[in-house]
Amino acid sequence: MKTNLKNKVILIFAFLLVCLYGIVGTPSGFSGKALLDSMTKRIHLGLDLQGGVHLVVQVEVLEAVSDETDSAVARIQQDLKAAKLNFSQVYKPDPKKPELVRIEGVPPASASAVRSTLDQKYSNEYDVNSTDNETAFTVTMKPLVERALEEKTVQQAIETINDRVNSLGVSEPKVAPYSLGANQILVELPGISDIDRVKDIIQSTARLEVHAVIGTPYPDEQSALQANNGALPPDEELMHYSGISGTDPDEVYVLQRAPVVSGSDFRSAEPGTNQNTGQQQVRFTLTDDAGNRFYDYTKDNVGKPMAVVMGQRIRSVANIKEPIHDQGDIEGAFSLTEVQSLSKLLRTGALPASLEFIEDRTVGASLGADSIREGVTAAIVGVLVVMAFMLVYYRSSGINADLALFLNLIILLGFMGYSGATLTLPGIAGVILTIGMGVDSNVLIFERIREEIRAGKAASAAVDQGFAHAWVTIVDTHVTTIVSAAILFLFGSGPVKGFAVTLTFGLLANLFTAVYVSRVIFEAHLNKLKPGEMVSI
Repeated sequence: MKTNLKNKVILIFAFLLVCLYGIVGTPSGFSGKALLDSMTKRIHLGLDLQGGVHLVVQVEVLEAVSDETDSAVARIQQDLKAAKLNFSQVYKPDPKKPELVRIEGVPPASASAVRSTLDQKYSNEYDVNSTDNETAFTVTMKPLVERALEEKTVQQAIETINDRVNSLGVSEPKVAPYSLGANQILVELPGISDIDRVKDIIQSTARLEVHAVIGTPYPDEQSALQANNGALPPDEELMHYSGISGTDPDEVYVLQRAPVVSGSDFRSAEPGTNQNTGQQQVRFTLTDDAGNRFYDYTKDNVGKPMAVVMGQRIRSVANIKEPIHDQGDIEGAFSLTEVQSLSKLLRTGALPASLEFIEDRTVGASLGADSIREGVTAAIVGVLVVMAFMLVYYRSSGINADLALFLNLIILLGFMGYSGATLTLPGIAGVILTIGMGVDSNVLIFERIREEIRAGKAASAAVDQGFAHAWVTIVDTHVTTIVSAAILFLFGSGPVKGFAVTLTFGLLANLFTAVYVSRVIFEAHLNKLKPGEMVSI
């Protein structure tokens, strides 16, 4: 065997081993069950194969817009009163247009000052216009701001839903924007059959609260009780501190039992940095009613600590720096990851808008098992029939095609294992189609070699010319099909994307096996031929 051919064979076997590792990883054993378990961990099965719950949820984003303008109404009233400018009312005139706020009863003498105040404080997010000879003004949320708020609302709803379905212990749930509808979310939960329970959990209100802290932390509950004469008053309670990550050293605090504000009182929360101190912080926004309550509490407790509680565990303790109304900062010795987690906890304490289930279905595990069995059976039958045809029609060269086809499947599954792609029922169809595409490439090459042999070429020259002339056609057909698969992936739904992924991986693998691997096998066969002997094709 020639040296360059040895290198090619080593490359093929090395690549094959890499792909096999992508399929099974490091199995716990080499029994059939151990290999299968390891394979299913690397190549994830779609909802249609393993069963589960499929939901499409509509987020009512106009509710978030309405909540934002409700807050704007309250702020406008406060700003005009603070500036001692008269008006009769600030309200939203049309329930169907939540982005519109109207100010009426402005005296003509104050119109200019009112306009100046509105422009100064609201022109970044709202369009300010005067009506009725400048005795009334309209404040309308800008379209770009409204769209950004809608997108933020959908993203916040995704975070909330994702946190809630994690409580079900679902392996690899999918919660993502649904490309086929505006402001919709796709929820897929493999292995779950109780769809009513899933709906209840998604729509439930997560409980996040802010409590007043009484005293200093204690190492354990017994120490806390001893410091309080063995028992706590009815309006106080003990709470364990676990930190943002849930892994901080356990301490015990005494908290006021009644929360100052709770999860549904938080409108939004964003991570940030204090420009003066450089410390990480979370800026949060409360609803109007909660803002009033929080202001009264913080005004009377400046310098005192408060605790952020979620899941009956203290996630953060911070000092009140100044009276806080509807917006404030939680600041402390946080890392960037901690402050992002805390802002997420505050945001996911309550859904930003109500949800409507517009599509729901359950795929039974038995149906998924039937799909796997029938799909795999179809693939095996297809492979065996194709391999038998190639052996009969192309004789010894058919072995070449069958080996390339076998390697094609291994490389395809290896790609899927490394990429974390999900195998769906349409994905199995993509695998079967890849088998046909792989054979098609071999047929093009073999027929071209036959033509060269009929023209009187020697075996080695026929093989060289056969591969050289077929190469352009093979690349052209594969590229056009990959472009079609890319369009399916970009604009298709989940199952269609699964088909596009397996088809693309299969075509890329086929370029390697049909052109490179098959050529190496032919070269190895040519090395064994006697002078003047022809290949069997």
